[in-house]
This record gives sequence, C-alpha cells and structure tokens, in this order.
Amino acid sequence: MGLTSRKEKILQAIVDGYIENCQPVSSAEIKEKHLPALSSATIRNEMAALEEMGYLTQPHTSAGRIPTAEAYRLYVEKLMPRRKLSRSELKIVKRYFNKKVTELDDMLKSTAKVISEITNLTSVAYVQSADDATVTNIRIVKISDSSALVIIVTDLGVLKDSTVDIGSGVTDEYCDHASRFVTEVFGGRKISEINKPKSIVKEIKKEYEQVFKTVIKIFKNYSHDEMLSDIVLEGSAKILEQPEYANLQKAKAMLEFFDAKEELVPMLQNSDDMNISIKIGKDNEFRDGMPECAIVTASYNVNGVTVGNAGVIGPIRMDYSKVVSVLDYLSKTVQMLPVGEGDGTAADVESD
Repeated sequence: MGLTSRKEKILQAIVDGYIENCQPVSSAEIKEKHLPALSSATIRNEMAALEEMGYLTQPHTSAGRIPTAEAYRLYVEKLMPRRKLSRSELKIVKRYFNKKVTELDDMLKSTAKVISEITNLTSVAYVQSADDATVTNIRIVKISDSSALVIIVTDLGVLKDSTVDIGSGVTDEYCDHASRFVTEVFGGRKISEINKPKSIVKEIKKEYEQVFKTVIKIFKNYSHDEMLSDIVLEGSAKILEQPEYANLQKAKAMLEFFDAKEELVPMLQNSDDMNISIKIGKDNEFRDGMPECAIVTASYNVNGVTVGNAGVIGPIRMDYSKVVSVLDYLSKTVQMLPVGEGDGTAADVESD
C-alpha cells in the first residue's frame, strides 16, 4: 500500500497538529482545519490505513491518532514546510552576532545560546579538532612585571589566549622578541604538525621556555582527543518544560544523558557531508537505555573549514520546521562572520 497524496496531506496535518498541541488528532479536527471537502468517514479510513503502515498510533480506542517516529522521519524528508525567521527571532541573532567574535569557542557558545533562546529547547554545540588550522601569528603581550598574555592566531581566527608566568623582569622588548621567535617556529604550520614539537624544535632558547610550553599547551587543548569532550549545553532545564518529560523517570534519564557529555559527540557529528542532520528516536540509540529523543544538528564553517557542530536535543515531537530554519540561518551567518575579524554581519544574511 503506497502513500497517496491524500494520505500525505492527512499525515502532515496530524504531525503539525501534534507538534503544536501534544494531543491526539481526530478526524473531525482534520476535516475542520485542513480537508473540509472530505467526509469524516473517509479521513478515518485513511488514518486507519496510515496506522497499519506504521505512521500512526492510537493511544486509546476512542482517541485520535499520534504520529510515530517513522511519521516524523517522513515528515522531515518530504512533508515539512519551510519557514522564515520572524523579526523578533532575527533580532536575537543580531544581538549575539553583531559584535566582534575572537575565538572559535566563543562563536559556538554564542550559537548554542541563540539556538536555545529561539527554539526554547536544549541546545548543544562542540568545536571540532582544529588540527587543520594553520598558525599565522603568535603575539606575546606584557601584563605585569612577571606575566604575559599569549595570543595564537590561525587562518580560522584566534584559538585561545592564555597567561604565562615568566618570572620577573618582563619587558616590552622581551615580549617583542618572544613573539618573533615563537611565530618563526610555528608560523605556517598546521596544529597537527605542531603537536609533535620534537620534530620542529630540538633546542629552545632558555629565556623563552615558559612561553614555548604555554603555546604547546594551547595547541594540545585543540587536538582531536581533547576537543571531543569540549561540549557546550545551553538550556538544559528547558527539556523539563516539554510534556513528554513530565514523567520523573524520563526527565531523570534525559538529565543524566546531558551529564554524560562524551556520549553526545557521535550524535552531533554529521555524516555524508550533510549540512543539517536529523536523528529521530532509534537513530540515536548508541547504547542500551538511551532516552527517546530527537537530535537536529548543523555544521558550522569558517573560511571554508568545518569548525564545529551545533543543534538541539528535544522530544521527537519538536517543531522541525522551526529548528531547521534556525540552524540553517545561523550556519549562513557564521559562514559570513570570519572569527576574529570586524563586526558581525548577521544583518546581511537572508532568511530562506
């Protein structure tokens, strides 16, 4: 039995209705709001057929139907309407991105905050390994007579700054010389290469030893193994506002899932060069006992390089159309916002 156009319209109406109200959708409701030309009996017959096909389920004999995970998968693949961000939503984006962003971490954290605020769902983001980033400059800036600030700049922007305790007698001249030295050593090299320092520098000038060690430490923090656990969660408590998690056990399972951040990494990674990934229900079952949920993520690029992923974790009954629109818009915004350069350009991105 195939999906006719009429069945698809009924299924879309049920999914949209359930997303909005979290209540079983009846044939009378579909007739009144979506398909007035059809009789209630015809709609009931089509709903019964959709149930046999595995797209609907009936919680009680006298109740309407609710969509299954399979219905949501079909919905996002074929039936989901596309929408534009509202003016208020665009203002939220501009509030976070119409300012200078200096670090990759800051960019992904801002992205996670925007996503959670607009979707009212728990958002998650992580910065991928920066192994392929190329160092362009390293600056050492005096803070006090005994300490300095190390700033590493790559073709993806600033990685992270860090203070270094040098001892005593730190001068501007020392910082200038140290900057030239470490830039000469590391400049033009990829971080993956720098994480094997013995192949680069056999002897370190004694006076620059602490600076050198600090630079290496920053690079190691951006290595593949370290970055896998660097995950940002925003709005964790928002999951408790969803009716699906009113049950104490389900809510507890989700909060414990959030705590085990390392388990989120494989779910956040997009496959097959997809910009947006949607995993629903069993798609997320990387281990036994996984809480039922949906995870929608997008890849974020800077200067043509994927620097991380961000998205939402929520109930299977989430507003996929809204979520996808937000993630797609933010992906374009970040792509137009080179890290560490100038002011934000969110106002220039069109909402498709």
